[in-house]
Amino acid sequence: MARAIRVDVKDGWYHVTARRIERKAIFKDARDHEHFLELLEEMSKRYGVEVHVYCLLVNHYHLLIRTPRANASQAIQWLDVSYSVWFNRKRGRCGHVFQGRFSSVLIDGEGSWALDASVYIHLNPIRTQGYSLGKSANKAESMGWTELDREQLQRRLRALREFRWSSFCAYAGYSKTPGRLVTEELVKRGGGRREYREYVQEHLTRGADPAGFEDLRGQIALGSVEFGEKVKRLVGKVSKEQPLRRMLESPVRISTIVKLVEEERGEAWADFANRHGDWGRDLVIYLARKRTGLTLKEIGEALGGLEYKTTGKAVQRFEASLASNGEKRKLARSLLDQLSLVEIRPL
Repeated sequence: MARAIRVDVKDGWYHVTARRIERKAIFKDARDHEHFLELLEEMSKRYGVEVHVYCLLVNHYHLLIRTPRANASQAIQWLDVSYSVWFNRKRGRCGHVFQGRFSSVLIDGEGSWALDASVYIHLNPIRTQGYSLGKSANKAESMGWTELDREQLQRRLRALREFRWSSFCAYAGYSKTPGRLVTEELVKRGGGRREYREYVQEHLTRGADPAGFEDLRGQIALGSVEFGEKVKRLVGKVSKEQPLRRMLESPVRISTIVKLVEEERGEAWADFANRHGDWGRDLVIYLARKRTGLTLKEIGEALGGLEYKTTGKAVQRFEASLASNGEKRKLARSLLDQLSLVEIRPL
């Protein structure tokens, strides 16, 4: 089996994960967590890597890092080896600790991609069946097939606040920011700490991961079409020994979404965009939020200068309507499938 492609980029953003062999616990007690975070801080100082987000779960971890020196591979390898040596020495064991090489997805540094990556990572502690956010339950809730009661929502919020081993509390303003962590960039993109909390809560309410993060398996990069093309060129320079086909994220343009909805409705955007009581515009905005990777502000600007609040309300209104309208749910799912993020192309 070919090894995963590694693309080290100056100032690149990476979502990094590594898992314990045989899905066993990699963090068995508080000291394990604490030492890993100590190593994370040392890695940041030693390699100049910015640690923006982290979440340490029982048998794996998630990081969002940025690499001013284009050295993600070197830095994470040091982190994993250092922790493995300490882990084995503490328990008097030998052998591998991590399951193969770490996994990394290069994230588009523009738009909302890095912000959404942080939300995806911070939701991990409650993305379980125990909080009705396993894969099947998550999909059912996001499509409006099940309703979330207030007690369940409060359980999810409480679990996030009480989880000690992620950077969520620092982002949400519940705790001080530790020295190992850089929060200013993504907090600013989110509009502030209160707004960041509300953005995370939106995903708790609708039971859905940020658009594009529903399944990261096998991906090399996540971002705009232009970003994907740039990564493909970089990958071509890295190695010619990799398989000829790889999965790259290719979010669609808003113009493509408008054209698709026009064809579905049999009328032009200009005819229904401002028609009172018509939900066609809300549908376009909803699809754009799911499939373009643009912020709400950018979507509004692309659709003729709509205000941020207008686009935000349109997404909320359309999502709420899916719960009680089976035909609309079916249409939305069909269009989302046609606007699939994943394209498999020769490199």
